[in-house]
Amino acid sequence: MNNHLKSKKHYTTIKPKSGWVSIDWKELIDYKDLLYFLVKREIKVLYKQTILGFSWAIIRPLFSMFVFTFIFSNLANFPSDNIPYPLFSYVALVPWTYFSSSLTKSTQSLISSKGMFTKVYFPRLIIPIVPVLSCLVDFVISFSLVLIFMVYYKINLSLNVVFIPFLIAIMIISASGVGMWLSALSIQYRDVKHGMGFLIQLLMYSAPVVWPLSLLKEKYGDLIIFLYGFYPMAGVIEGFRSCLIGQTPMPWRLIICGAFSALTFFIFGSYYFKRKEKYFADVA
Repeated sequence: MNNHLKSKKHYTTIKPKSGWVSIDWKELIDYKDLLYFLVKREIKVLYKQTILGFSWAIIRPLFSMFVFTFIFSNLANFPSDNIPYPLFSYVALVPWTYFSSSLTKSTQSLISSKGMFTKVYFPRLIIPIVPVLSCLVDFVISFSLVLIFMVYYKINLSLNVVFIPFLIAIMIISASGVGMWLSALSIQYRDVKHGMGFLIQLLMYSAPVVWPLSLLKEKYGDLIIFLYGFYPMAGVIEGFRSCLIGQTPMPWRLIICGAFSALTFFIFGSYYFKRKEKYFADVA
């Protein structure tokens, strides 16, 4: 009898769940080592065999700042709420560059990782989360240059700087939620990949990156500002300016509306991803 028990094999059958399924947080925690490895690999691969290395994290927003300053400040004469335009635009470009980069990479993550998830089981939700976390390295590097600009323009840090982690959390949740939704769409409909460039450009010019929020308020009033707040990056960008520069009050109405939208995107994005997860291997 003992020999019979020893010879018995135990199998674990993994079946896709039907319907709308929530995130299995316990399973994600169990695979935290895999998440750490993939994030580490993503960071290494990003700058492998590059001459400038991590300097690219600063070059991208810095080059955009020079272009925006020349076009929108010198030629178009855009207002900047009495803030030096290079600082005005760069403070906005730091969170925006993170959001656009992580969203683009997250959207294409399932397509680029199909060789892995079609062969072995692990929580597929890890795949679009990896670029969202790995892009934080670039964010920290580019953020460090803000302090140099503030010293150059002799601007002291505002007490509102304590709210920066809250704004970063909104930024991460927004990128994760939209990234999960678009990644699940893109693996089935490859048009999403081609349309990402247009979408990112549209989202950037609709965000207060090159123009101040006061310009929108003067033309359209408070109701539009309230509705505009549901665009999560609007509150994040204006919040960064208030936290770091302190020339304008904290836009709490924008931030709260943006936090609500970010959480909504995250919840519905994760549910949609989990619902479509069982088809990924078939359509990849």
